[in-house]
Amino acid sequence: MKKIITFGEILLRLSTRIGVRTVQANELTLHYGGAEANVAVSLANFGHDVRFVSKVPDNSLGTAAESHLRLYGVDTSHLLRGGERLGTYYLETGVGERSAKVIYDRKYSSISELTEEEIDFDEIFQGASLFHVSGITPALSPILQALTLLALQKAKDHGVMTSFDFNYRSKLWSQKDAANAIAPLLPYVDICSCGELDAIHLLNIEEAPSSLDKEMKLQYYYDKIQEMYPNITYMSSTFRQVISASANTLQGNLYTDGVLYHSKVHHIEPIVDRVGGGDAFAAGILHGIIDGQTPEQIVSFATAASALKHTVHGDCNVFSVDEIKGFIDNGSGRIIR
Repeated sequence: MKKIITFGEILLRLSTRIGVRTVQANELTLHYGGAEANVAVSLANFGHDVRFVSKVPDNSLGTAAESHLRLYGVDTSHLLRGGERLGTYYLETGVGERSAKVIYDRKYSSISELTEEEIDFDEIFQGASLFHVSGITPALSPILQALTLLALQKAKDHGVMTSFDFNYRSKLWSQKDAANAIAPLLPYVDICSCGELDAIHLLNIEEAPSSLDKEMKLQYYYDKIQEMYPNITYMSSTFRQVISASANTLQGNLYTDGVLYHSKVHHIEPIVDRVGGGDAFAAGILHGIIDGQTPEQIVSFATAASALKHTVHGDCNVFSVDEIKGFIDNGSGRIIR
């Protein structure tokens, strides 16, 4: 069992029912989620010893968020209490040709007021094998930008493998601000989740020739990133074709040692809940790496995990390793007897 640390904000999510817009809603469905929390839940479901580092208010919402994590086996011994707000977001569920929409309400949340004095990364990283954080965390406050960098530096000091998901959110910060904050982080990253748009807009890489197909373009961008940051051992992303809010295709990509590997294409219809699909993919990649799988196995497992996440409500993936492997072996739609 590997000890894994994730660092980020757990959020309260309030969602409309399918077919109801936010302006119409008189009831909302409650879930808890957030990028690093979702990855933590997936990895705990995969049998790892996962610790979630964050801060939540010392009230009933903070207790409920902690209960959510503990329900799925995530260790909350590094979950601090304080501040007055649990970050919240509202999801207007998409359907058909109408896209989903998100409204954030997370300013002045408890984690945004976290200070360096409250957290001991030297103690947290003792005996850890992997540390994961995303670009959402440094987007929340200047303090968290500094703490994200410190966390990555401390992880490397302790010999811990590090993972960073760009996870750019335009509603949280500008491309310029994100680029300036992310650049100092990347020299401390071993595993990176990023795609073509991240390469162009956040790393200022020249666009690939238009004559290249999408696989060759991605290879081009990953080669360029590897030149800039030779410390990054793995890069991953997905190709998603959005047919409608209810139907997508999904293919996973994994780059290592200069070679780009692809999963099969999954046809996902109907989509029950797309939120958290990227986090499920990221967790699948991390599990495959620390489990010592081949690149082909890693990307196949991660994409299958993401495809399954689209079939359940809520932010987090609730499937075990055996269930995902069974899905890969048996295909979709069969009755498991």
